[in-house]
Amino acid sequence: MEEIAGKYINPYTDYGFKYLFGTEPNKDITLELLNALLQGKEVIKSLTLLPTEQLGDTKDDRRSVFDIYCKNEKGEKIIIEMQKADQQWFKDRSVYYSSFPIRQQGEKGQWRFGLKAVYTIGILDFVFDEDKDDKEYYHHVVQLMDVNTKTVFYDKLTYIYLEMPKFQKTEAELKTMTDKWLYALKNLPRLLERPAALQERIFKKFFEVAEIGNLSKEEYAKYFESEKVYYDNDGAIRTAEAKGLAKGRAEGRAEGIEENKRANARRMKADNMDINLISKYTGLTAEEISTL
Repeated sequence: MEEIAGKYINPYTDYGFKYLFGTEPNKDITLELLNALLQGKEVIKSLTLLPTEQLGDTKDDRRSVFDIYCKNEKGEKIIIEMQKADQQWFKDRSVYYSSFPIRQQGEKGQWRFGLKAVYTIGILDFVFDEDKDDKEYYHHVVQLMDVNTKTVFYDKLTYIYLEMPKFQKTEAELKTMTDKWLYALKNLPRLLERPAALQERIFKKFFEVAEIGNLSKEEYAKYFESEKVYYDNDGAIRTAEAKGLAKGRAEGRAEGIEENKRANARRMKADNMDINLISKYTGLTAEEISTL
């Protein structure tokens, strides 16, 4: 096995993200991250990690697999997703995912339909087309709104999206805990030590946990494979963009992304991975995967 360059885990990899934020020993790190991203809307005091695979109401319904799924001390549910590449139906998928913790609150017998809040957080390694030219707007907080009064109509369903490529603050510009977490997430693979601006106790643990040298042999092997998939995807996108300059950047990017999705799906299928997981990671439909 080749040696992985860098001192710290790349949180944009599937295994790396779940290792840092989706394991029981590290849920205090997850709690601090969530409180920073919610920016005072909700103060979480304790966190419980939940199974990430969600089943439909019947055996024939489609399943969903979240990156991280948890609840706070109030029983409010939180979905956290690290999204590496743009997908045509990304927003639809976010709404679909949020339907699972909503439906699960239904009670048998007499029930008054009182719901607990649901939060869906997307950490995105891409930018939305509709606001790609607004370099300062990267932290989206979305709720149901009355279009006439411009006020929140329903505050128990919240979507938070972070367009990470737009976050360009330097270490000297970090003021809030939100800034510090976004800086840590974006720059972690390139850092050689914990930045001076990130001296809070939780960051001490975060950087210790993130050291690749602290992984066990089994953890290292899983991370190595996950990082390989990440850089294969990234390389395919960059190559497609470069080739697409002559015939249009958008067309080249789309072709490269689709081909790489199919290549990754073939490898996952060969490893007998569940089709629902393959669909989640690649964005291909079950029908498309079955033909590969």
